Amino acid sequence: MPCLIAYLASKTMCAAPRNIAILGSTGSIGQSSLEVMRNFPGQFRPAYLATNTNIELLQKQIIEFKPKGVAVLDRSRASALRAAVAGHIEILSGNEGLEEIVSRDDVDVVISALVGFAGLKPTIAAITRGKTIALANKETLVVAGELMTSLIKECGAQLIPVDSEHSAILQCLLGEDPDQIARLILTASGGPFLNTPREAFSSITVEAALNHPNWKMGNKITIDSATLMNKGLEVIEAHWLFDLPPERIEVVIHPQSIIHSMVEFVDGSVKAQMGLPDMKLPIQFALTYPRRSPMDGARIDFPKLRSMTFFEPDRAKFRCLQLAFDALSLGGTAPTVLNAANEVAVGAFLKGRIRFDRIPAIIDRALSEHSIRLSPGLQDIVEADRHTRSFVGTLC
Repeated sequence: MPCLIAYLASKTMCAAPRNIAILGSTGSIGQSSLEVMRNFPGQFRPAYLATNTNIELLQKQIIEFKPKGVAVLDRSRASALRAAVAGHIEILSGNEGLEEIVSRDDVDVVISALVGFAGLKPTIAAITRGKTIALANKETLVVAGELMTSLIKECGAQLIPVDSEHSAILQCLLGEDPDQIARLILTASGGPFLNTPREAFSSITVEAALNHPNWKMGNKITIDSATLMNKGLEVIEAHWLFDLPPERIEVVIHPQSIIHSMVEFVDGSVKAQMGLPDMKLPIQFALTYPRRSPMDGARIDFPKLRSMTFFEPDRAKFRCLQLAFDALSLGGTAPTVLNAANEVAVGAFLKGRIRFDRIPAIIDRALSEHSIRLSPGLQDIVEADRHTRSFVGTLC
């Protein structure tokens, strides 16, 4: 049985109200999480909120939800918030502030939705305290999957995926014997450049790359969707979540984004989870797991849908997807390097310092220059991340 599935199946939803800590409450996932909780008055309480820098929105969330405390990763912004609220709420800052709120005894569920490497240490802190973690920060499993899965076993934590693709797989596996899985099939919309010739990638603008056809997301993940790195990171995440080798994890382009992922079983049967592209569904499922609860909103109208199409991804055109498979096969700190190089390169593209087509080239260079450390500990991961960011900074 896959290592995390056993833990996912071992707990049921509590009847008492649950205190939720949201890491990244001002981001798209955090805001959607709060919207879901508004529909469950008395059942979920946003007890702790955390952001990186957006204290303006955080102040509005404090007024509405009256959390017990908040954490701000950026220390200068935390000081500004303290001055603004004048001691009416506990305000923590820095990495230690994030780790503190997820470690508190009164926290039942941690929604890990910070973008990028910043989510790693607080997520590990939550794991070591045996918390239930609704994981939306895919980068944590990408950079530290081996370490995190080991700690989950050791500490009895529960990890429930919030990514729509991994939530779909989890839903397909309910009631199934994980030993009967033949392969996982992750779907990808293909992003805004599915039909753009590869030779035109050098002239792609930031505005065009941020224009995703189906999903509304933050800037970083939107660029990752445009390069298909987002899908590559999800392949690595699926490997750790469901304990399958990369050769049994596939990616298929599905532009309509109605099927969120599929599981093929050993007898050839395939189960698919379907729904309109709305992150509130996997968030709600993670919070109410293993039960389902009613949710307002649009439903699939199949006659209007008319057709669903599927294509094999072009890994030469979307090199980031192939690089993710390569990093997973290399193992050790290679996925850490992949993620760090990608974060720096995407940031440079968003600031107009590099062309869109330079993103995979820079990641490839970082991977080729790195000396991989196998079975890395947390310090090895932190050092690989730090060194890669410094190296890639010289290329951007």
